[in-house]
Amino acid sequence: MSSQESKYFTTASYMDEALLLLLETKDFEYITVKEICQKAGVNRSTFYLHYQNTSELLEETIELLNKKFISSFPKNILLSIKDKILTSPEFLIPYLNFVKENKRAYKLIHQKPELFSVDKAFKKMYKDIFAPALDNYNVAEAKKAYVFEFYTKGSLAIIQKWVEEDCKDDIDFIVSLIAKHTFADEKDY
Repeated sequence: MSSQESKYFTTASYMDEALLLLLETKDFEYITVKEICQKAGVNRSTFYLHYQNTSELLEETIELLNKKFISSFPKNILLSIKDKILTSPEFLIPYLNFVKENKRAYKLIHQKPELFSVDKAFKKMYKDIFAPALDNYNVAEAKKAYVFEFYTKGSLAIIQKWVEEDCKDDIDFIVSLIAKHTFADEKDY
């Protein structure tokens, strides 16, 4: 990467961070380019070199968070995730490490789910990962959506409580809670 490309990406990351900071106190529709530039320490002209508007910055910020999330997993886990249930330590440990390292972003995503398209992400996760994983447990098709809701809502409740407590408890403790309380024995299906 050239020094020019490095500066470009560094500046973009400042603006991503500025947007996330502003979202902690304001609704997106009220955030201005001027505020983003002030928070990021860049000129308006620099903003417009990168983006046409604040919506474009938001799209990039979400895309970068998603890429960062995916890259937090070892490649072998992502390749075999359909063969595992999402309560496995192989999945939960990298997931919880990502949450702990990105607490502010995690809180924002769950405070403003419509802004971050959380429903769309969960639908994709259900289709691509969870439904195929449930096939391994012979879960009836009619029950899959319910099991998915139970798993995600139960897991998120535990994780949100952990984040509220500033991630004080050990990750292994949280993994054991999720594994124990969100997934029944396969014979129950």
